[in-house]
Amino acid sequence: MPRNHFPHIYRPIQVGSMTMKNRIQFSPIVSNHAGVEDGRVGKELLEFVSTQAQTGCGLVTIGSTPVNFQEGRDFYSCLSATSDQDVPGLGLLADEVHRYDCNLSAELIHAGQWAALNGKEAWVPSIVEKYHQAPRRYHEITRSEMLKVIEDYMAAVRRCMEAGFDMVMAHFAHGNLVSAFLSTLWNQRGDAYGGSPRNRWRFPLEVLEAMYSVTKGKIPIEMRVVGDERIPGGTDIAERIVFLKEASRWVDMLCVSTGTLMYSAGEGFSYNMPGYYTEPGLNVAHAAAFKEALGDKVAVSVVGGISTLEQAEEILRSGKADIVAMAKALMADDRMIVKGERGQEEDITPCMRCMYCLRNVGGAHLRGCAVNPRLGWEYRYPRFVPMKKKKKVLIAGGGPGGMEAARILSERGHQVLLCEKGDALGGRLKEASSLWLKDGFRRYFDYAVRKTLTCGAEVRLNTPVTPELIRAEKPDAVILALGARELRPNLPGIDGPSVVSVVDVDRGKVQVGDTVVICGGGLSGAECAMALGREGKKVLVVDRLSEAELYRNMKDFTLPIFLKQLRDNRVETLYETGVREIGPEGVLLRDAEGREWLAPCDTVVIALGLRADAAELEALKDLVPETYVIGDARKVGVIGDATNDAYRVCMEIDS
Repeated sequence: MPRNHFPHIYRPIQVGSMTMKNRIQFSPIVSNHAGVEDGRVGKELLEFVSTQAQTGCGLVTIGSTPVNFQEGRDFYSCLSATSDQDVPGLGLLADEVHRYDCNLSAELIHAGQWAALNGKEAWVPSIVEKYHQAPRRYHEITRSEMLKVIEDYMAAVRRCMEAGFDMVMAHFAHGNLVSAFLSTLWNQRGDAYGGSPRNRWRFPLEVLEAMYSVTKGKIPIEMRVVGDERIPGGTDIAERIVFLKEASRWVDMLCVSTGTLMYSAGEGFSYNMPGYYTEPGLNVAHAAAFKEALGDKVAVSVVGGISTLEQAEEILRSGKADIVAMAKALMADDRMIVKGERGQEEDITPCMRCMYCLRNVGGAHLRGCAVNPRLGWEYRYPRFVPMKKKKKVLIAGGGPGGMEAARILSERGHQVLLCEKGDALGGRLKEASSLWLKDGFRRYFDYAVRKTLTCGAEVRLNTPVTPELIRAEKPDAVILALGARELRPNLPGIDGPSVVSVVDVDRGKVQVGDTVVICGGGLSGAECAMALGREGKKVLVVDRLSEAELYRNMKDFTLPIFLKQLRDNRVETLYETGVREIGPEGVLLRDAEGREWLAPCDTVVIALGLRADAAELEALKDLVPETYVIGDARKVGVIGDATNDAYRVCMEIDS
């Protein structure tokens, strides 16, 4: 009888001289745990990479490892393989990963146009005036500099081999230096390295041949490529296939990605780091095309929006790829592959694809996942921390933060009472899961409720926390995870029959007409608008803030695809426009210049944000000396803010 439901995932595969115990690769990510100045390995990075290996995957690939720290890096705290003094630290990483029967690789990169750090000029194949608008920041690479890059790649490969790495990856994707040579957009040279496809391939093939001259087949070479640059003027897949056939002389494995970083006028960046606004498995078709063209000569790994073992198994079963690369899903549950192999897939914490993990990308190290707050803090928090002193803890509120607190405290051995004033757990996670794109949110909602009800905590529904209840229960500590209430300002007409709450719309509790005005363009209002637009409604979103102010917290890789979803679902937006009055015919609006007009509609949706109930907090916060306020009750935010608040409090509540 098979011990798991994923026979294709757990079948070993030979890639060149390397054997992978299963078909899951931890896709390259930059955790920013290495030394800021020198990229050296310390405790922080060692613990993070160790946790990557402990997921149970067959291969960990450390992301963005520059071959040149002066001209070639795109992150301050990335791993260095640029000096012989790096080898001992690299060896520590290899030894740690090998402890868990896992292979280790490094994504070797010259960042090219994305390497303009410290005021240095970034090396590019060509200065493209439309995009390289600060010419002193960019430098068209010379032949002698190209030879230096080749030498740097060779030296980095040698160091990785000396350290015991099992593979090296040539990062030829996303618009970095070498991949830019392949692109008809970025490469507009007039010499032997530009123009025709074979000229544009010349430098990338020279790099690969040089890398192979070092490995001599003793360790395999993987190449990261894109199936689609997703930029105007990018190369097509037919040309890429011919290039890959040429490259296969030196390459044992492909990792198929998509998109282009930092493309200022499009969504290319969003596809490179896909969240829930992009379709799942967005690169599978390109991987399948490459696999069909290359046959068994090269192993094909595919990455991008693959969040479950079921998805991965189907890709492998159908023969569209040989290996599946994941990142966010393995960060969401750092024992994911182990659990799947043991038939414990119901215990896997689902990834929501919410992008909370990447909110600090380019800056500080990874600091928490919405569903795995330990992420990035492995060096601070061991996998399990037993309690020092058993306490009775009362948790007020059964939303994401309250549920996380109940599970962590119960696991640590405390006596936990969770009281929820409603008739079900979940809080605002229910309506936050309603958008058709949020299948990961719905999986997490089901998981969080199920695990909370079975974690050992006492759960009381329909039980508001009052001063009297706290006095009666006599807890040692109280956690106030009370959430926040919808803002409903004193606006003329707001209580009219056509006015509904965004929460009731998201939960399907109210009927919505064919023409809708949504008052409030934040995430809640905008996503409601997307869903209504998708149903064929005519939707107008109004907000008094500018677009830049409203979405200032969205990263470059999220905002473009978010705005695209609004456009694709025919949502009209009016920024810097206030709501004056709601009447039976529609909404009276006023713009920044004082002009007023009526926006006719059948239904008005109120989505004006949330605010904690100050009076409720005031009544409860001082009854027990050890009282903590978390989540929206502390500061209105997103799901990850609440769960990370809860985790930190509960890991140190008895310190």
